[in-house]
Amino acid sequence: MIIKEEFLSKLRTYFSLNLYEVRIWTALLSRGVATAGELSDIANVPRSRSYDVLESLEKKGFLLMKLGKPIKYVAVQPVEVVERVKKHMRSEAETKIKRLENIRNTEIIGELKNLHSQGIELIDPADLSGSIKGRHNLYNHLDLMIKNAQKSVTISTTSQGLLRKIEGLKPTMEKAKKRGVKIRIAAPITKEAKQSLTDVSDVADVRHSDMKARFCIVDGKDILFMVLNDKEVHPTYDVGIWVNTPFFASALEDMFDSSWRTMKSAAEVVKR
Repeated sequence: MIIKEEFLSKLRTYFSLNLYEVRIWTALLSRGVATAGELSDIANVPRSRSYDVLESLEKKGFLLMKLGKPIKYVAVQPVEVVERVKKHMRSEAETKIKRLENIRNTEIIGELKNLHSQGIELIDPADLSGSIKGRHNLYNHLDLMIKNAQKSVTISTTSQGLLRKIEGLKPTMEKAKKRGVKIRIAAPITKEAKQSLTDVSDVADVRHSDMKARFCIVDGKDILFMVLNDKEVHPTYDVGIWVNTPFFASALEDMFDSSWRTMKSAAEVVKR
């Protein structure tokens, strides 16, 4: 049986299988019905491992064990396998979420908080910095920064960045607004952005800006700035630098304030 490694790699990703599992499964699909020994030879999987792998695939719903001697295995239709895997993943995810929700009421979270507090006290302020790769991770960190905001959130972004932030960060911004946090966003307000402004106007003051910069300042001390143009970089390769530096943050916010006073409000731009 000759199957491209690229195809096997995709199957492993989609169905959360290890290498031996995906080899045995595709071997069985190619035969329909087969013994463990036959599948071991076809898939090039050690015979000593094939029984464990088949048992695992049976539990996951990929195959059925046929009664009789020798024991044979029957492949389940791929469409049905997809539905079974979806159901299993959904159930597993719900179990993990419940487990994490329940941890809030245990002493474990208290111990973790103490460990973190003790560690932070030992850190030199200059060490509170890091490089963040991937837009998904960048937005996770932005979300965390806004969650921890006490006074202010200042954002400079692109037109597409504005749309992403309205879509991904609005719930967190709403909670910050209720805490009394002042949120300002400067971005080029294009036709696409105009349609979404109503979704964020109640939580943030948005103004039109031609400033070519992507950064977020929280409480005048935390900065996350993106070093690449989001029009020219794939989201996977986007990069940001996070720094805890009140000195530089306050200086950058002062410069932002000077530009902010000359920017047109979103309402003025929309009327045009």
